[in-house]
Amino acid sequence: MTDYGWDDEHDHSFAHFRADGLVPGRVLRTERGLCNVVTDAGTVRAESPPVEDQLSPCTGDWVAVRPATTTTAASVVEVLERRTAVVRSTASRTSHGQVLAANVDTVAVTVSLADPVRPVRIERMLALAWESGATPLVVLTKADACADTPRAVAEVTAVAPGVEVLVTSASTGEGMDALADAVSDTIVLLGPSGAGKSTLGNRLLDQDLLATGAVRVSDGKGRHTTAWRELLPLPHGGVLLDTPGLRGVGLHEVGDGLDQTFAEIIELADDCRFSDCAHGAEPGCAVLAAVEDGRLTRRRLDSYHRLQREVTYAASRTDARLRAELKRPVKQISRQIRAIKKSPNFKS
Repeated sequence: MTDYGWDDEHDHSFAHFRADGLVPGRVLRTERGLCNVVTDAGTVRAESPPVEDQLSPCTGDWVAVRPATTTTAASVVEVLERRTAVVRSTASRTSHGQVLAANVDTVAVTVSLADPVRPVRIERMLALAWESGATPLVVLTKADACADTPRAVAEVTAVAPGVEVLVTSASTGEGMDALADAVSDTIVLLGPSGAGKSTLGNRLLDQDLLATGAVRVSDGKGRHTTAWRELLPLPHGGVLLDTPGLRGVGLHEVGDGLDQTFAEIIELADDCRFSDCAHGAEPGCAVLAAVEDGRLTRRRLDSYHRLQREVTYAASRTDARLRAELKRPVKQISRQIRAIKKSPNFKS
């Protein structure tokens, strides 16, 4: 399992599980209560029955496995503590998050240069990446299909402060050596369908193990060629986690990640007159002053406010007090409308 990142530290912490007859493994793929797990004895198909108050296995997880017997199948008994986790909001709009990848060291936000740069999508992805605890990296793909690469790179760099931005082309080989050098332990590729994640992965793997497909000519969108998240060892060391394309990226508990994504705004806010400045219309706001003199774009500030509202709303699903605070302005307006209608001077 050393090819998948198992080391002496992991081995030492697993001692008490071994005393119970369990063996360590790393989840390669999950699907409907089953998962493929690599162990010292090879890859096994293990059951992962839902257990109350226990984490469900995710691709990249280290797990304790009870080996199969003549009468029972192998099963995942416990998910070991995660060092990092990439989590997004679920489509069901519940308070629970969906873990996309576990125990990754680098989150490569993959952006196609064959399409117009979408800053808000990149900012969302980076907020997830920062919050995961891993190191974010922006990988620009299909540089050979871009008419003005320097301009596109400048656009991306402007929304990714503190993040390395690599320009690559799987067709020409541009930037592939730099990407290989940037791989540290486990790297996950995140991005929409058609961004070139699987093609990029195949170049890192030195063979075509990941399915790829062309984008639609009609709208430039990619078809889903990756059906599940999959973990694969890289030939020159490290582990690759390929993911299906993400159509939507809902933010889930990304307070710190949002601050790091908009680091320049947080830095400017230190000079605001009020410590609780919302950067809306307050006097002495250093952030608004930066917008006025061109040091910060209005689009960047609007994006920060939009994502901040989304994070606050997501948090309100589990925080009754915060939920009441969000509803208070609406109730006040409703009361004012009712008072106006009751006024003797009101005419319908």
